[in-house]
Amino acid sequence: MTSPPYEVIIGLEVHVQLATRSKLFCGCSTEFGAPPNTQTCPVCIGMPGVLPVMNRRAFELALKTAVALNCQIARFTKWDRKQYYYPDLPKGYQISQFDLPLSRDGHLPISDPKGAFEPRRIGIIRVHLEEDAGKSMHDELSGTADSRIDLNRAGTPLLEIVSQPDLRSPAEAKAYLTELKLLLGYLGVSDCNMQEGSLRVDANVNLHIDTPQGTVATPIVEVKNMNSFRAVERALAYEAQRQHEQWKQTGQKLGDVPKQTRGWDDAAQLTRPQRSKEESSDYRYFPEPDLLPVTTTEEQIERLRESLGELPAALRTRLEATYGITPYDSDVLVNQGRALVDYYVEVAETCGDAKQAANWVQQDVLRTLNQRQIDVARFPVSAAALAELISLIRAGRLPGSRGREVFEAMLNSRKSAEEVMRDLGIQQVDDSTLEDLCRELVAANPQVVTQVKQGKLKAAAALIGQAKKRNPNVDPSRVREICLALIEKTL
Repeated sequence: MTSPPYEVIIGLEVHVQLATRSKLFCGCSTEFGAPPNTQTCPVCIGMPGVLPVMNRRAFELALKTAVALNCQIARFTKWDRKQYYYPDLPKGYQISQFDLPLSRDGHLPISDPKGAFEPRRIGIIRVHLEEDAGKSMHDELSGTADSRIDLNRAGTPLLEIVSQPDLRSPAEAKAYLTELKLLLGYLGVSDCNMQEGSLRVDANVNLHIDTPQGTVATPIVEVKNMNSFRAVERALAYEAQRQHEQWKQTGQKLGDVPKQTRGWDDAAQLTRPQRSKEESSDYRYFPEPDLLPVTTTEEQIERLRESLGELPAALRTRLEATYGITPYDSDVLVNQGRALVDYYVEVAETCGDAKQAANWVQQDVLRTLNQRQIDVARFPVSAAALAELISLIRAGRLPGSRGREVFEAMLNSRKSAEEVMRDLGIQQVDDSTLEDLCRELVAANPQVVTQVKQGKLKAAAALIGQAKKRNPNVDPSRVREICLALIEKTL
């Protein structure tokens, strides 16, 4: 596969709704799903004479995130008015942060266990707080083209996380968003539910194209309306190709291509133009006169740093170093959340086989959680019970081929592995009994013996099938091993 004749330059702006019960500057609820315009007050709809009051909890969650993203924390930060007109912004301005944000110059490491790209450290330009606008709902299907405004979201606390243009492919952008969402989940600062608008992504993308005259850059395009990480990946791939085609069609005259904002149409799998792209001067920022600046002490920052706990990147490293599992295994486990990691650790340490523990948790436990739509806290097989099952298999008391059968019975009965084995009549077959059985089978099947001697080792499966019919408790792998050894002695 040949590389495209350009380099994709991607920066992401992520807006995250913080997990507070009330809005950023008033006491209105942030609960999702209430009837339209029922969670508003004079403050969040901008009535004359009202004064905002900062939500301390929102500021603490913002600081916690900034610390986790390795940002430099400002000791002094202020609020600014970002002015623009839109029907879902009743005040005519949004309270945000402009020249003195609460943090800047951070980074987030990303990697791909499958090796699609080298591990990268993506720079964070800034992390700052702002209030959300309301929601416009456009009816474009009935033919009336009506628009309705719901102001329930107006004033909801948002954290804006702006990356450096360090991402070089749609796959890296998706990995960055996945890692960022995982980090926010571990911190408990947001539920990151894209379907409810708790996490929204805008992408800035352009191309660096090598020409005989040197490298040229296409104008930056901001892409919006992406409602999943897969949509982000698809939108960026499309937009990169579109920009390159446009560059070729315009005779490579970049001055004729304006900066613009485009929306992703997931059904059509393309981006559509929305408007020309604004500059910061278009918003006429000025300091918010109704809110005091905020100062942060070194003691506050240290307390937050100590409260972070073990974050995903460090947790992957520890799992790989302590339990010897692969980067892929550690990535799967960590991406499921801390509760599943703790479950795995208990299984691994109790049964003494970290790799088998990883296999069982990733395959059987995760499959069951997904099928039953439950979390690990409600999983019917405890970590100690799963460790017992693995230990019985390792000790040879339970044939590996019947392990899943016992596991399924444990799920449905909540009994221990030992109890299920008794119920199913599963007993360990001692080696002498197994060897006697294998001798009988080898003697009774000369045609199979001949095929094995000719190098057709798969023929031994017939002996295994007969052995299981005679005694369902036999271990198929041991039957195969003993039968092949007996046949080899007859050569």
